[in-house]
Amino acid sequence: MLVSFAAFRARNRPLSSLRCLASAKWHRYQSPALRRYTKAAHAAPPITQVEKLLLDSIRATGPLSFATYMQACLSHPTQGYYMNPEHPVFGSRGDFITSPEISQVFGELVGIWLLSQWQSAGMPPAIRLIELGPGRGTLMEDILRVISQVSSKIDPSLLKEIHLVETSEAMREIQKQKLGSFVDKAGCDLHWHDNVDRIPPSPAFSMVVAHEFFDALPFYLLQKTKPDEWREVMIASALDPIKDPRLHPVPEIASIPRPPSERQPEPIYPRLRRVISPEPTPASIGISRLSPRFKDLPAGSFLEVSPVLFYKARILATLLGSSLSKTTADQPSDIKPTTNGGGCGLIIDYGDAKAFGDSFRAFKDHKIVDVFDRPGHCDLTTNVDFSLLREAMGDLVTSHGPITQGDFLTRMGISVRVDALARRAETEERRAAIREAADRLVDPVGMGKEYRFMGFTSFRAEGSSMQKTPVYPFEMDVD
Repeated sequence: MLVSFAAFRARNRPLSSLRCLASAKWHRYQSPALRRYTKAAHAAPPITQVEKLLLDSIRATGPLSFATYMQACLSHPTQGYYMNPEHPVFGSRGDFITSPEISQVFGELVGIWLLSQWQSAGMPPAIRLIELGPGRGTLMEDILRVISQVSSKIDPSLLKEIHLVETSEAMREIQKQKLGSFVDKAGCDLHWHDNVDRIPPSPAFSMVVAHEFFDALPFYLLQKTKPDEWREVMIASALDPIKDPRLHPVPEIASIPRPPSERQPEPIYPRLRRVISPEPTPASIGISRLSPRFKDLPAGSFLEVSPVLFYKARILATLLGSSLSKTTADQPSDIKPTTNGGGCGLIIDYGDAKAFGDSFRAFKDHKIVDVFDRPGHCDLTTNVDFSLLREAMGDLVTSHGPITQGDFLTRMGISVRVDALARRAETEERRAAIREAADRLVDPVGMGKEYRFMGFTSFRAEGSSMQKTPVYPFEMDVD
């Protein structure tokens, strides 16, 4: 077991030379062997309020799950990374810049794809937009600009509602300021929800987008210790001795190794470390069964898996599953007919159609840092298992992809739109900036490769059979 952890650490060793990627969030996603961690200060930073809460909890009840750690760090009601208004989060002053912030073309092409699916569905008379994790509202603003151009020619009241899944009051205020004028002009309703399961069913055609939402959901870290047994990797205090002798400390990956000259004089930092559960836990037993793919992983493997991802993806799919009410032949027993008006959606995130075991990382000031560094002050993320998303949604909607961001944007005509914007630019400097931003989005060794797009659409029913028809631009990757 410890040998496996040592191998895990070796895959995370930093390299001395690495291309500088200082201004985009995507550079957090590099293979673990290529990550560059920031140099630690010569003195350990002060304990954060979230960190104190975690250490107190560990002292009282024992090691915590990674899910608990991630939830506390990101979503503590007042001190969580996304909840504290003192954290700038986005932009050059924040910790990362997302694709919609880089170029308006990103959101416009997303909007065009959503409209293309609406057209394929026969142009239903009512539309509603749903976004999970809308950030500053930039992506939704760009999508709305595209939809308003179509609705102004067909029916100004085509868009009925906008639903935003956002838990941060600070972010909600930013979104309100960004989108308020459009909402007033369009005469549609704007709603916020704490969770996707709070969005009501609707006869309107739903257009859904989730950009960098699923990568921030709490996850569990497991290790396969035997061919048929999984143990949970948990988080313990590095400041106190482990009282349960059955727990196996794993000090060699508790922090990122540093040269002697860079080590801190304080004996223990980070203040948290990983341990292995002495026996299988309810989480390791139940979660390891979420996908049949997991049983084929070899002993010694690590697995990052989020049951919250599975749940939210399934709830999201029910918002579009209108055609299930038209057929009973293939309808699962746990799914009830709905009055939903069908729809389409895009999930855009780091990851691939496979399981991951060592993608967990922290991000601060546009740099990767130790995952236990300054809890509550850093962004945390894991790669998304798109195969698990497909498995969660599969009997409710048709999924498409995933394909890379570069492929999606290129096939959707990014070059044509960029050329049009460049022609209207008043200066050569502005034209160069427009093209440079677009190039970043499709960079084959950067954002264009590391992000994935997965589409999903309502089943098209013919009689009693469900037709799973591929759609552009995903159809080019269908075997």
